[in-house]
Amino acid sequence: MAQSTPKRKIKDSVFTNLFQDKKYLLRLYKALHPEDSDVTEDDIKDVTIKHILVDADYNDLGFSVGGRLVILVESQSTWTLNIIIRALMYLIQTYHDFFKRTKQNLYGSKKVNMPKPELYVIFTGERLKNPPDTISLSKDFFNGEKIAVDAEVKVLYQEDENNIIGQYIIFCKVYNEQRKKYGQTKKAVTETIHICKNRNVLKEYLENKEQEVVDIMMTLFDDEQILEAYAEDIKNSEARETAERMIKMGKLSLEEIALCVPSLSFDELRELEAEVMQLA
Repeated sequence: MAQSTPKRKIKDSVFTNLFQDKKYLLRLYKALHPEDSDVTEDDIKDVTIKHILVDADYNDLGFSVGGRLVILVESQSTWTLNIIIRALMYLIQTYHDFFKRTKQNLYGSKKVNMPKPELYVIFTGERLKNPPDTISLSKDFFNGEKIAVDAEVKVLYQEDENNIIGQYIIFCKVYNEQRKKYGQTKKAVTETIHICKNRNVLKEYLENKEQEVVDIMMTLFDDEQILEAYAEDIKNSEARETAERMIKMGKLSLEEIALCVPSLSFDELRELEAEVMQLA
């Protein structure tokens, strides 16, 4: 029997599910700020930006601590400097919501109160050569020039069984290894969970929510594959339109058109030529 296939955006989904629980969210905060030992779950407020029209997250995770700090965290399995721009956009929206919620007047003479921002990306993909500890708009987009608005994002990539961020990174790396062995199958998912529990990696979470984690990993829509399929459809459509114009011009043979439009097979070009001649 063929095995079910898990979807490839599992890491973001497990990440979101994991930190919906304030117990684990507090552990994440304390991994970022071990010096702040007095903070409790009650001090943490979820400020993750939601889509307006659908019940879904816009960014991965946002939370405020005691009204003095706003922390935005993204999980990325593919390295991109564009996360800096996205983080800045998320931050602006988060501040917009904060000022509206606290009923502060941005047009008044009184200086508003605003929480200090911290931006993070947790990178779970293949290890980069000399990975940066921070990335910024100024440094990475404008060659270090002084700019009117900058954003600095701290990059977290270290595997560490002693804190929940490092454990989450280990979980992702274990899944990558199991996916290479078993493909995108349920076997890869269950082996990942089994290995992580044995290594005491996210053990409590995986034991309490094992079936939920399996369901998440097996049923989420594969946005990446859908996008790739859509792009391929667009590419094929454009190739057919180009070939059709060449056939109508009548100046090139099918062999010459095949050289110009290599994405279409010779049989496809012959069928297209027959369609064009029939409509002529």
